[in-house]
Amino acid sequence: MKKLMLLFILVFSFQGCAELQQLASQIPAEGLTDADIARGLKTALEQGIDKEVSTLMKEGGFYNQKDVRILFPPELRTVEQRLRDLGFNSLVDQAEMKLNRAAEEAVKEAKPIFVQAIREMTFDDARKILMGDQKAATEYLKRKTENQLYQKFYPIVRENFSKVGADKIWSDLISRYNSLPLVQPVNTDLNDYVTREALKGVYKKIADEEVKIRTDISERTNDLLRRVFALQDQRKNNSNQPQQ
Repeated sequence: MKKLMLLFILVFSFQGCAELQQLASQIPAEGLTDADIARGLKTALEQGIDKEVSTLMKEGGFYNQKDVRILFPPELRTVEQRLRDLGFNSLVDQAEMKLNRAAEEAVKEAKPIFVQAIREMTFDDARKILMGDQKAATEYLKRKTENQLYQKFYPIVRENFSKVGADKIWSDLISRYNSLPLVQPVNTDLNDYVTREALKGVYKKIADEEVKIRTDISERTNDLLRRVFALQDQRKNNSNQPQQ
């Protein structure tokens, strides 16, 4: 009973969220095996992938999120502005939207590749990731999957330019621009650009989710995640203690 009262006194004596998070980070992490740590990291990655990749592959998944929306390629920004100045806003907006739709279709192929990379994670990988920086797990995934995802995404982007109507919109847009007096004609192949921008968006969203799990205790949605990342918190706190 005394212990219970002491616990209530301690909890209600804290005045802010930072203190509560510090208390929660003291969840005992002793007894964790390498297998536990690997399982916890894999769970965290699966959580990020399931949440973020599932969002990106929906219609509007890229276009409706400003931090990953695919804009005109840098070399076509002049084209965009000139056409907007001439009143072709609707055509330009449609062209940009179609870029993003092609990316959304491609991302549907990402999950199996990510799942395979997670399965291949070793105990050594897991420990390095746990004690690495806030995006260490995402960087691991990027090393393991980027080339393979590019090879998978590129033909899908190319195919979906026709499927989502991007080819017609872009052909119309470029034709209108090239017909203007005193402009340098452009003929940009957008498949590589959209593929690389889609990959950037995927990794950014996974990284955002990883940072949340590492820094926000409420994002640790099961006991294993709480225990594994409590170990991260404890070790990093210890490393920040001044040497005696």
